[in-house]
Amino acid sequence: MRLLVLEDQTDLRQAVAGRLRAHGHAVDEVADLADAESFVRSYAYDAFVLDRTLPDGDALASLQQWRRRGIATPALFLTARDAIEDRIDGFAGGADDYLIKPFSMDELMARIAAIGRRGGAIRPSVIRIADLEIDLGRREARRGGIALPLRPKEFALLQLLAERAGQVVPRNELIAACWGEGQEPASNAEEVLIAALRRKLGSPALLRTVRGSGYLLDGSDAAGA
Repeated sequence: MRLLVLEDQTDLRQAVAGRLRAHGHAVDEVADLADAESFVRSYAYDAFVLDRTLPDGDALASLQQWRRRGIATPALFLTARDAIEDRIDGFAGGADDYLIKPFSMDELMARIAAIGRRGGAIRPSVIRIADLEIDLGRREARRGGIALPLRPKEFALLQLLAERAGQVVPRNELIAACWGEGQEPASNAEEVLIAALRRKLGSPALLRTVRGSGYLLDGSDAAGA
């Protein structure tokens, strides 16, 4: 999944982002509402992890604005505001979950996984390309009815390519979706990821490299095979 983490405490934000990345997620980190707004306008996310009290305001007000704009991305508040009234306001304002600081990192990971399975209402639950079926809710993929043993980043890559099927996805978008904006993976990490996904997808080939442009998932050849 691609996640946006909004937290003004640097150590905590980096710890949460690091743990999420260790679980295979792509993470963008921001420390204030202004940057959060910029990222939300620029990118699509699978979930938000939001502190409430920020230097430039209450993240609940921002979430309410996003909901009014039709952004259905699941949101988890990670906050020290533990009054019942705060939690009620959070859910009423569009939150999907609420975790009080201090918290267990394992519990946070479990909650992120849960809201990721529920997902937003704006995406199809299953994408089909030729004999490939990608279940976004279950985060599973099958080809010819056989389950593919995909790692988290491989699934994130496949999801991005499937949602843009028939279009060339540039390398920078692939990196942002699988590692996070501003992240630079090891020199050969992208090639290793592409090669692993191509191998697991099998034949006939669905994933093509468009030299100098990016990558393309296209089932036209497989459909006619």
